[in-house]
Amino acid sequence: MDPDTEVERIFRQENSEEDEEEEDKMKRPPSSYGSMKSDDVMEEEEEEKMEEADKVSFSFPFPVALPASTAHDGTGLQMIRSASPETLYTMTTQQTRPPEGVVIDTRSSDLGDFSEPDDEEEDADEILIANSPEPPEPVEPEYEMQDENGQPGRLHPEQDLPHIFKSIQNALTSLTSDDLLKFKVSFYQWEPKMSLPQVMEGDLLDFVDRSLEMLGQDRSMLHTIKTLENIAKKPEADELRNNCKRALIRYRLKQCLIEKHQIIREGVVRAGRQNLLDNIYVEPHVTTRGYGGVDPSHEYGRSPMSPLTLQVPTADTFVGLNNLFRLKTCDGKPVRTVVTTGIPGVGLTVSVGRVSLDWAELKANKDMQFVIKLSFRTFWQLRKKELPLSQKSSIVELIQYHNPECKDWKQLEEEDCRFLIIMDSFDCYPAPLDWQNAPVINDNYTQAHPDVLIVNIIRGTVLRGARLWILGRQAAVSQIPSQYIDVVTELQVFSDEKVDKFLSIRFCNAELTSKILAHYKRLPSLRILARHPLVCWMVATVFERCYKYRDYGVHPPRLTPFHGSILIFQTNRHMEYYYGLPENDLKWGADENNQINKIGKMALKMLERNTGVFFEEDVKEFGMKVTDVTVFSGLCTELPTAGSDRKRTYCFLYFNFQEFIAALYVFTMFRSECKNVLDTALMHKPKLFASKDQAKSTVALVQCALARTLASPPGHYDMFLRFLCGMFNPDCHDSLMRGCLYSHRAPKVAGLDDAQRLLEQTILTAEENRVENLKECLREMTQKDE
Repeated sequence: MDPDTEVERIFRQENSEEDEEEEDKMKRPPSSYGSMKSDDVMEEEEEEKMEEADKVSFSFPFPVALPASTAHDGTGLQMIRSASPETLYTMTTQQTRPPEGVVIDTRSSDLGDFSEPDDEEEDADEILIANSPEPPEPVEPEYEMQDENGQPGRLHPEQDLPHIFKSIQNALTSLTSDDLLKFKVSFYQWEPKMSLPQVMEGDLLDFVDRSLEMLGQDRSMLHTIKTLENIAKKPEADELRNNCKRALIRYRLKQCLIEKHQIIREGVVRAGRQNLLDNIYVEPHVTTRGYGGVDPSHEYGRSPMSPLTLQVPTADTFVGLNNLFRLKTCDGKPVRTVVTTGIPGVGLTVSVGRVSLDWAELKANKDMQFVIKLSFRTFWQLRKKELPLSQKSSIVELIQYHNPECKDWKQLEEEDCRFLIIMDSFDCYPAPLDWQNAPVINDNYTQAHPDVLIVNIIRGTVLRGARLWILGRQAAVSQIPSQYIDVVTELQVFSDEKVDKFLSIRFCNAELTSKILAHYKRLPSLRILARHPLVCWMVATVFERCYKYRDYGVHPPRLTPFHGSILIFQTNRHMEYYYGLPENDLKWGADENNQINKIGKMALKMLERNTGVFFEEDVKEFGMKVTDVTVFSGLCTELPTAGSDRKRTYCFLYFNFQEFIAALYVFTMFRSECKNVLDTALMHKPKLFASKDQAKSTVALVQCALARTLASPPGHYDMFLRFLCGMFNPDCHDSLMRGCLYSHRAPKVAGLDDAQRLLEQTILTAEENRVENLKECLREMTQKDE
């Protein structure tokens, strides 16, 4: 019998007392859509019902629960069911006033207030229609509701549980008794999560309700469609598929995002070394007022290298990743296009995974019907194929190509369709875009060149209902015209508290965690460096391995190997991401070596000029392309333009790295070309007077570096000297850099004993404020890897 007819028949019955046996017959079996009460509460409410019997003009052939007025804001009429936990379905299907019907509000114990005083006689004969147990259409509130995660927004009605319930119910209602029995048997055979009694007991409503409760709406919907097809009920299956089209597309997109982002592949990917994103993720700070993302901290106080006073965003400018599209423009309108930037290695890709996974798991942004990822790397691969004009793609074809299960995606054309397009890795699309002259596309089916598609997506002439999230390095995304961007946000490096949290949640061994936390903090510069998420991962990985060895941790860690590892990692990623080389074929060639040497030479000149920023003309002066240095290298970033001339300004990831890359250049020229670039007097002497042994002498190079350091204010060359001494350590130049900057056949550097004695003598005679750094230089040169 139809559920509405059954409930209507119940309400039409006369007011008469039924015996206990009749009540037991009318009680429905356990499920999730009734009022889930304990036995004690049921008995108390039975007594209250008997006391209020004289106030009610009719009675029910089954017990009715009358909850307290403040205990429940949902279902007006609730049925007593056997003990069963309240489920998501019970919480979701909130009873509202159905069209042309009267809802019995049982939240008040005085049901006499139900009738209206003006039409008492008419109301006495009016048929009371209850809409339970069938869920009503949800009513969108005027204000944004928040879920259990504190996130506003709710699912589209066609993706929510009430619609799925009705659709499954309607698809099964047309089945005959024999077909329904056949359906249940087939359903049970292919669904291990439900037992045979759970499938067979109860009526149709019980089956639908129980399957949703135990399997969830996605699995229940998919399994129902498959089972209908198995019993040759394709029309019913197609009808259910069409009614739930929007929910099915969401499910398929959700599964794709979960598969891609649930497991995070950090740094150097190794088999068996993956982690779940939920287990290691630390929420970063995202600010709406970015200053470049460069940490201004330095071991010697504020670095004297930069003429700029780098600022740090305040807490009142922070916004959660999942709240980016809750922001408003200056005129109060919702944002459409949000751009997020950050320095290389800060975690832009991880942030995309977090937002995608939270949407897929219904933790955030529920009001986004779909989340579609269109990486700029995808567009670049399409562009590199150099397709002829007849094979150009439309944006819909491109989306469906990467989501083949989402054919006939008409929902994207609807005006009320709210969905998110994630376009990450803008720096992976190096081709210039013609924002002024690119032809305008006004529909989603016009085929065009990838350059034209990108411009029109950002313009908003295609995918008009989309919210657009663009991610990339600052030097790349800065080419987007400002009129197409609503909000620019910036991902920040970790705070000290977040570093500790990141290192703590990775390890189950509390003793190991405490050792790693104490060990990396022994070095002030490493403590600053670890705020960079990439370095933080390196700290965790390196120290976890090192503490497996006996007696590790006696001496503080060395700083130079971490900077060398950063250089190697970023250069390998540069070859992998931008040149498409496989992981097992990342061999450094002359191009990589020359590029690093040129960057190091520029860093040394900047150090000599006591500046931490450079400009386009500086890059060109050393024979490099601006894009190669500021975008692809992964070693530099662009700073926000501050002057009125709008001159683009760049710097290294952090000031220590500028000092390291300058020291690396000096050491490389000494080892590879036997040149002492620090001895300017020697370089300008005629070859007749220049001693060949002096030019090759390790101690001469160290002596020149010491002279520069001691003759300059504290903090100017001190870290440079420390990194240069660290490069002389065989563990760095002969182990770490072997096969990268230096050939496998290159001999070790000689004369280290003389350089060591020179440092020891200098420590004895140096000023007090220089001694500590000189000792660190000596340790960097002589300490062995434990």
